[in-house]
Amino acid sequence: MGYLEFASLQGNPIVASSDVEPVPAPARTGLSALEWQVVAIAQRDRLSTLSEPGRLAVALGMIFGGERANPRLADPRLEALRRLAVLAWHKGYTLPPSEVRAFHDAGFTTEQYETLLASISRGRAALNQGTRHEHDRTH
Repeated sequence: MGYLEFASLQGNPIVASSDVEPVPAPARTGLSALEWQVVAIAQRDRLSTLSEPGRLAVALGMIFGGERANPRLADPRLEALRRLAVLAWHKGYTLPPSEVRAFHDAGFTTEQYETLLASISRGRAALNQGTRHEHDRTH
């Protein structure tokens, strides 16, 4: 049986802390519950909610009142998510690079982008499948 003297190691680290590289935190891949709610709401938003209302629309809104047709979120981070989600619900993976950049600039990771698009893609497929079944029943 061998003998190892641990007393000589007391107070001395086995590995100096400067020799160890810090392990980076894993990238966030998911979205929070609030962020998923924004994605769900974005499913019902029209593409027109992404553009600024024209002068005529603003004037008519001032004259006749009514609901504002441009539901922007107050939080810029959530608005970047909403914009990308609206586009993804309507256009799939065909997204403008400027919107993808804005999404990343808002603090979202590439992994979250991929998770978002995969989820919306599954949702679009399910909606299309339901539409086909509905069409088959009526014809």
